[in-house]
Amino acid sequence: MTNGLTTACLRVLDRLSTIASKHPKRITAAIATLLLTAGGGAFAVANLAPDASDLPVRTVSYPVESLASDTPLTALLDIPSYSLYRTDQTRANDSAESILQRMGVADPAAAAFLRGDNLVRQNLLGRGGRSVSIEATDDHRLVRMTARWAPDDSGSFKRLVVERAEGTGTFASRIETAPLTVGARLAGGVIRSSLFAATDAANIPDGVAIQLAEVFSSNIDFHRSLRKEDRFSVVYETLEADGEPLRSGRVLSAEFHNNGKTHDAVWFQEPNASKGAYYTLNGESMRRAYLTSPVEFSRISSGFQMRFHPILQKWRAHLGTDFAAPTGTAVRTVGDGVVDFAGVQNGYGNVIYVKHRNQHVTVYAHLSRIDVRQGQSVEQGQKIGAVGATGWATGPHLHFEFRVNGQHQDPMTIAQQSEAAQPVSAASRAAFNRLASNMRVQLASAAQVDVASAQ
Repeated sequence: MTNGLTTACLRVLDRLSTIASKHPKRITAAIATLLLTAGGGAFAVANLAPDASDLPVRTVSYPVESLASDTPLTALLDIPSYSLYRTDQTRANDSAESILQRMGVADPAAAAFLRGDNLVRQNLLGRGGRSVSIEATDDHRLVRMTARWAPDDSGSFKRLVVERAEGTGTFASRIETAPLTVGARLAGGVIRSSLFAATDAANIPDGVAIQLAEVFSSNIDFHRSLRKEDRFSVVYETLEADGEPLRSGRVLSAEFHNNGKTHDAVWFQEPNASKGAYYTLNGESMRRAYLTSPVEFSRISSGFQMRFHPILQKWRAHLGTDFAAPTGTAVRTVGDGVVDFAGVQNGYGNVIYVKHRNQHVTVYAHLSRIDVRQGQSVEQGQKIGAVGATGWATGPHLHFEFRVNGQHQDPMTIAQQSEAAQPVSAASRAAFNRLASNMRVQLASAAQVDVASAQ
């Protein structure tokens, strides 16, 4: 019986296989129909479920503790508290609110105290350029504010401290005095348009830029000789208060690559000398008989060249150099000598003549003020008057001339060709060499900083 059933099943399967091979499309359609029928049944079954809108609705509520309390959120969340610190510079139009807002402090009580405190009003509000640092809580309430400034050249600085009393909302202020500390900074730059543009790009103070021009004035004409891609490196002092730089000090060493030539300088004071001076890294003095400029480095309106005279309205030789500067800017003599004339003279207006060695005479014209008298001896760099617009001048500037045996000469050329002072003495040579070696390393580091910033 079993064998017969097995044989019958095999025959049915064989028959189905034969039909599938002969009619594949019909078999596929039959399977699809079967699946669709099953899906429709499932769909019909699903539709038999009750509608959600017919189900009963219950409201479940649980009591929770309110977060509206005096406890800081960091404590509720078990986050440790922290302090915020920031440093900035005051501005001339600053109010208590603007200072706090810029420093990220939101504290009405602190703002009210700053507005009403005499020490704050006298020494902080409305005074620009003072270094201010703050400490605040993690919810931006003021803990301490410190302002620092150096009122004079005494070597000390003032510190204004505003501090919240611990555990309270009250504040107190005080003024302290502390000594400045001297640090050193390395910097470098590339000339793209002017020296000041390059120092601005390198965040070098203007005072350092002026010193650079003074140090190398006997080697480089900063009006006519600067070239694009000229490079410089400098090491200079910073006067610091509590680690914060307040202002720049003296240039300690510098290197200037100008038009294919390299010039270097280092500040050194001989043991028995009353003051120091600049020397090349080989020990030669940078000081020459004449300065190249009778005013501190500034924009020069016109060089030693032909020009259209603004008063005479005709072309004539401009036998001197005009230095554009505001009225009242100090004028200094470029070399040691004796005042040969000090008074008013024709188109020169207020003018000073200084007689030097070797029949050399310098002329300083259009002055607003004369500070020397005829026959007075003057030293190189001594202030003798102030820039003005007297005589035939269309605006404030200094007209400067250099005469040799009565003939006008280019003052830049005369200064660069004048003899240098004595080099480092033999007794100080060993100490100087050690300093120069150290400065070479620092200048090389400054040059690398410049290259890295440029990249």
